[in-house]
Amino acid sequence: MYRNFHLGLLSSFLFFFISVGEFSCKQPGRGSAFGPTPDTLVLEPVDFDLDQIREKGTLTALIDNSSVSYFLYKGQPMGYEYELLERMTVSLGLKLVVKVVTSFEEAFQMLNRGEGDIMVHMLTVTRERKKRVAFAEPLFNTRQVLVQRKPEDWRKLTRDEIDRRLVREQIELVGKEVYVRKSSSYTERLQHLSDEIGGDIIIVEDDDETEALIRRLNKGEFEFTVADESIAKVNAAYYPNIDIHTPISFSQQIAWAVRKNSPQLLEAINQWIAKAKRGPLHNVLFKKYFENPRRSVARLRSGFSSLQGQKLSVYDPMIKEAAQDLGWDWLLLASLVFQESRFDFRAKSWAGAVGLMQLIPATARRFGADNLYDPGQSIAAGAKYLGNLDSLWAKSIDDPQERVKFVLASYNVGLGHVVDARNLAHKYGRNPLKWDNSVEFFLLMKSKPQYFNDPQVKSGYCRGEEPVKYVEEILNRYDQYRQLMS
Repeated sequence: MYRNFHLGLLSSFLFFFISVGEFSCKQPGRGSAFGPTPDTLVLEPVDFDLDQIREKGTLTALIDNSSVSYFLYKGQPMGYEYELLERMTVSLGLKLVVKVVTSFEEAFQMLNRGEGDIMVHMLTVTRERKKRVAFAEPLFNTRQVLVQRKPEDWRKLTRDEIDRRLVREQIELVGKEVYVRKSSSYTERLQHLSDEIGGDIIIVEDDDETEALIRRLNKGEFEFTVADESIAKVNAAYYPNIDIHTPISFSQQIAWAVRKNSPQLLEAINQWIAKAKRGPLHNVLFKKYFENPRRSVARLRSGFSSLQGQKLSVYDPMIKEAAQDLGWDWLLLASLVFQESRFDFRAKSWAGAVGLMQLIPATARRFGADNLYDPGQSIAAGAKYLGNLDSLWAKSIDDPQERVKFVLASYNVGLGHVVDARNLAHKYGRNPLKWDNSVEFFLLMKSKPQYFNDPQVKSGYCRGEEPVKYVEEILNRYDQYRQLMS
């Protein structure tokens, strides 16, 4: 009986481990039952290529948050990779959706699970990574460099004296701790370097992204980290006491990645990148982000950069107060203010709309503002107007997330045109309380005689592309603000 008990227990354990193995195979990319492992591979990426992406209408990019990939500056999304990606998406006739994913491993997994269509992380092309993804045409070549602090008295030293006190020969890294970003190509390179120099480099993988590691190194938390030279140069302009002149690799390619079973998307990306590199676009953006250290430093040091601070504009306190009264997330109201005026209180449109919230004088007076160039009055009056529109739409639309689309469109084009589009949706059998592909569609149709002459229409012709685009851009920017300002 005692022996049978142990045999039964052993059988139970074997069944458990076999079941775990089967589950892991059926759930690619989720690791073992004991948590994800560093070498977890998604064996079968989802079948979703350019044809399906076009049907969806959006290209979803998994992107890094860094000074060269993607960040906010004075409310404006920026970054070398982001600006290239934005232009490419327009060229492909798609809308861009961005998801900030700082972990390389998580981004690889999400890409192959279909949660993104392209991975935009300043990726170094390596043999191991080619097993997991397909790399597009390289954006440029760079090399990996050692980042270390100069001596405290470096300003008093000659270059030769500085060199003697820093690591200049790679063999000097034997026995040294080098902090690198987890799952980055830097780990692989340091492992190969250890083999090449015949001694162990102590590799410490960290969850922080490369620029955060450089920032910590600058504060003295550790002695060494590694970065691509292109990124290192930008940060060296900001931290003049760091040294980036010791290479640890030959030239390597930087590229975007897609699923291995997305040949259509890969071909479209390759064609676009090749064209961009032949023309001025790529060179202009490369110089903007990598070869203009003065501007890079200004952005990095600014409190209005998501890389350094948590401000969108000098008007944030006013926007937060108005948003609280309105019952909105302040980032949503800030996105609207940026859309209207780019935070310029002097803005004036051809139609006579003035100030941060671009109100016309009659509307401004109705909601308590007599000086539209006064930021406080403009924001307060604009928020009251939005609150009035929200109250009107709340009579028929309960869902606040759905209602905000109607409010935004009404703020842009006027309540009457949106009511007309709702009535047309009802007449033609679509949901009059839903924006996407319903009221939105008939607002677009109001530029055609068949629709703006319909008896249901009271406000006449409307160029609907503008309010539809207005709603879309504000909500997309709001999503960007939420990701980068958290």
